[in-house]
Amino acid sequence: MTTALITGASSGLGAEFARQLAAQGHALVLVARNRERLEGFAAELRSRTGVTVEVLPADLTDPAQLAAVVDRVADPARPVGVLVNNAGIGLLHDFDENPLEDEIRHLHLHVESTLSLCHAALRAMTARREGRIINVASVAAFVPRGSYSAAKAWILSFSQWANLHYKPSGVLVTALCPGFVHTEFHERMGMSKAFIPPFMWLRAPRVVREGLLDNLRGKPVSIPSRRYKAIVLLSRVAPARLKQGPRRRPKR
Repeated sequence: MTTALITGASSGLGAEFARQLAAQGHALVLVARNRERLEGFAAELRSRTGVTVEVLPADLTDPAQLAAVVDRVADPARPVGVLVNNAGIGLLHDFDENPLEDEIRHLHLHVESTLSLCHAALRAMTARREGRIINVASVAAFVPRGSYSAAKAWILSFSQWANLHYKPSGVLVTALCPGFVHTEFHERMGMSKAFIPPFMWLRAPRVVREGLLDNLRGKPVSIPSRRYKAIVLLSRVAPARLKQGPRRRPKR
């Protein structure tokens, strides 16, 4: 088995990717901002699965810290066979209501870090003629929902192109596009979950399991669950005002 590097690995989908890849026997490199939380999770994974787990604390919006993770991905002496670009944040308010620095940080995390890490990984993987990349996007990539949708649309478009372009070189690239998932994501952005119908929620293990399988199958896009596949199909013909969906609401 190869080494898998996962960003945003301390919670949510990132942590679930770590669990499932460790269960498959992959060594891990866990990337997130909170060293203490990463160390605790790494110890748990080592104890449970016996795999090698490396901890690499980094804020991917900081150029120097992003560069350190890029260097780890590019290191030929310690090749990364699976890259999961999962780190992400959400912004609760409308674009004009958010501070510009928050919007720029949001863009750096979703787009610049994904681009930088994919660039390093694709150079190394094409030289070895094997490798896998999963870029976590969202069904929001298919609808107009502000700068979050725009960033995820970039991830979607780039991943589709990269899969087509690099598959002949042995590298599989997939954009994973889940809908609402029970993780800490919405709590961290201060968003109420009460107005979202129960049937819209997915569980992280299912999302990750389907994403990994679709990546192995060479699919450029993975949309977990039939309900969200149907929603994406309907979004192509729905009026623009309906595509925007309900306004985000703060927690009370």
